[in-house]
Amino acid sequence: MDWYRIVLETIDMRSFSNLWFWIALAVVWSTASHWVLGVPFDMVMRARRHGGQAERDLEDMVRINVNRLLFITEQAGVWGVALVSALLSMLAVSGFGYAVELAQALFLLAFPMSLVGLMSIGTAERIRGTGLTGEPLRRKLAAHRFWVQVIGLISILVTALWGMAQNMSFAVL
Repeated sequence: MDWYRIVLETIDMRSFSNLWFWIALAVVWSTASHWVLGVPFDMVMRARRHGGQAERDLEDMVRINVNRLLFITEQAGVWGVALVSALLSMLAVSGFGYAVELAQALFLLAFPMSLVGLMSIGTAERIRGTGLTGEPLRRKLAAHRFWVQVIGLISILVTALWGMAQNMSFAVL
């Protein structure tokens, strides 16, 4: 039992003071900003620089991912919204109503990602609806990435401020 106590004292199991949570937060947002509608952003840059086959590959990849995303949305959209809404509500009430720190951390991670998901569906609908290709498609993907990064920046700032407040209030107790 002594070993278990030493491990728990060494590795803080609270979310906002745990290094793994901050690593996960950084990985989630760097991944979200790199993969734009399921397409790695380096493909967009390569298509801009080289054109030709790289441009066709980008357009094919975007078409496949846009059709896939919109198919899933059309087939399970209502159930997806209901499930995500229930999960976010549960996390918000548990976290902020009952002061469960893990639920707060998960909410601060999941809520902004749900906004990115909604934004991705809107961008996919615009791409398919207007049939974007070439430079307009690359601009749309770059604009989408920019707004994902803005949401990520705000999310990281709010999470850091909230986590700092939680850690400071825990230190006072």
